[in-house]
Amino acid sequence: MTDHKIELTTEAPALTLDPFAEPQAEEKNPEITPVQLDESSLTEPERKAVNDFAEKIDIANSTMILQYGASAQKKLSDFSESALSSVRTKDLGEVGDMITGLVGELKGFNADDEEKGVLGLFKKGANKLATLKARYDKAEVNVNKISTVLEGHQMQLLKDIAMLDQMYEKNLINFKEISMYILAGKKKLQQVRATVLPGLVEKAKQSGQPEDSQKANDMAAFCDRFEKKLHDLELTRMISLQMAPQIRLVQNNDTLMAEKIQSTINNTIPLWKSQMVLAMGVEHSAQALKAQREVTEMTNELLRKNAEKLKMATIETARESERGIVDIETLQHTNRMLIESLDEVVKIQDEGRAKRRAAETELGRIEGELKQKLLDIRQ
Repeated sequence: MTDHKIELTTEAPALTLDPFAEPQAEEKNPEITPVQLDESSLTEPERKAVNDFAEKIDIANSTMILQYGASAQKKLSDFSESALSSVRTKDLGEVGDMITGLVGELKGFNADDEEKGVLGLFKKGANKLATLKARYDKAEVNVNKISTVLEGHQMQLLKDIAMLDQMYEKNLINFKEISMYILAGKKKLQQVRATVLPGLVEKAKQSGQPEDSQKANDMAAFCDRFEKKLHDLELTRMISLQMAPQIRLVQNNDTLMAEKIQSTINNTIPLWKSQMVLAMGVEHSAQALKAQREVTEMTNELLRKNAEKLKMATIETARESERGIVDIETLQHTNRMLIESLDEVVKIQDEGRAKRRAAETELGRIEGELKQKLLDIRQ
């Protein structure tokens, strides 16, 4: 006898009032509209500055093409180096290790105190109190030393946070400057290709002189070089655009660590020190049994809460110290955009070379046709 098995699917139940209706197509994610750089983001004075600057651009000047926008690119390079130096000089992992060491000091002391401390204090009398005091003094030295270093790190983190704010504002200014360079250059390039270059081509056709043809060819080459320069500036602009969220990520990481240090100094350490005060108070009221029980219960509750807080602080600190300053998705997106940009550059270069070869062939044919025509006229 053969067993017939029924296969179960995980498909969710579906209800419909029209069983013969065609299933609706799944909604696709909306396409992202590419952002076009234009003058809409500029103020009126900035637009005037772009127009005035565009009039001064001389595309036929090789030196100008080479140096166009170089100052803005250098600012971004210096800016990136400054940001990198700021990140390199900080070791948040060291801060995390110090907080972990501090928690270890406090938990180590509390563990002994829970096993032998407040309750054992009444059994061993003055000797136990002296031992507890000596152990507390030893731990306090290490705690105070770590606290001092942590306070120094916190001050440095606060300075870095303020410095990152300034860097963010500078990056915004540099981003706007690069955008204005691109807009002015595109405006000039469009003007030259629409008026100057066609005039030179027409003149070369009418005169038939090689030097006129060369001038038209040179101007076309200058336009191509200037277009490539503008594309380089667009890549620089994208780097500046991506740097803004990167700065905020670093700043947010510094802020979280500074808050962790502040919580440790202002909450954890005072709570730990209060245990010694409590132990002394219990010893002074050792003869009152009711007071002894109440203080013992309070001490145990305090130790449990302290252990829970220390556990949470340790876990959160470990998480923060292990977190990268830049998400992997951001790096993947940046890498993808760079690859696409490089592919586009290669494509443009190939098209440019193909057009230039076609133009050279056409120019040769035109010159040969003109010479043949001149020979025909003389015969």
